[in-house]
Amino acid sequence: MSMRKNIHLKILGLVSILLLIFWLFPYLYLISSAFKQSAEVISIPARFFPTWISVENFVHLFERLPVLSFLGNSLYCAVMSTVIAVSLGSLSAYAISRSGTKLSVSLVVLVLCLRMIPSSSIAVPIFEIIINMGLFDTRLALVIVYAAINIPFVMWVMMGFYQSIPTTLDEAACIDGANNFQTFYKVIVPISLPGIATAAIFTLFLAWNDFLLSLLLTSVNAKTFTVALAEFISAYSMDLGPMVAGALLFSFPVMALSMVMQRYIVRGMTAGAVKG
Repeated sequence: MSMRKNIHLKILGLVSILLLIFWLFPYLYLISSAFKQSAEVISIPARFFPTWISVENFVHLFERLPVLSFLGNSLYCAVMSTVIAVSLGSLSAYAISRSGTKLSVSLVVLVLCLRMIPSSSIAVPIFEIIINMGLFDTRLALVIVYAAINIPFVMWVMMGFYQSIPTTLDEAACIDGANNFQTFYKVIVPISLPGIATAAIFTLFLAWNDFLLSLLLTSVNAKTFTVALAEFISAYSMDLGPMVAGALLFSFPVMALSMVMQRYIVRGMTAGAVKG
């Protein structure tokens, strides 16, 4: 029986490795293409490995685009909107989960409905609001919009997590003389750190990878790297060499952060699924 189990585990391990290679192949090809010469990137037949390693694509990218400025805009908008969304979303989710009223059920449904609305369907109203506020082509506009769109996601993640925390902790803090805010920040937040970290990471990724809203709400000053990279195609007739270099430069921080924070993501997603 143990031998059959070992065989099954080896088969599952082999299948997992093959699926992992299949899933990573496009990104591995992107990495390889970034270090090819520009002409070799579009060569037919395509080759996976470069003939020799070259940084030509990165040099051309930095020559044609203010890369650091665009990356700075993306980083600033993603981080600031994440801080706002996680702060307000986690606090709102705690209030809803502990309210204990019939209204809380309606609020949960409302949050779910807001989470299901695609950004493309509300892009035009958002554009008109930002224009009327005089915030077009500012990083503040992107921060506000990203935070507003991602707050329902944070609330949905955190409500499931708060439900796994016994209400007796709140009652004990109340007996000790703590008010609602003190109970939240001093008791609930330390316990909820895995869930907060999970919500923050996904919110950061959603803001970092956004293209449509950044395209509509920016022009020059607040342009993010995703929009700049898309405009690079038409401006330089699809010079794919610098394009893949830019894609690698933009995606590598996200991939690295995902690998570093994966344990917290798994812990946060599983903790909210267990009733305490």
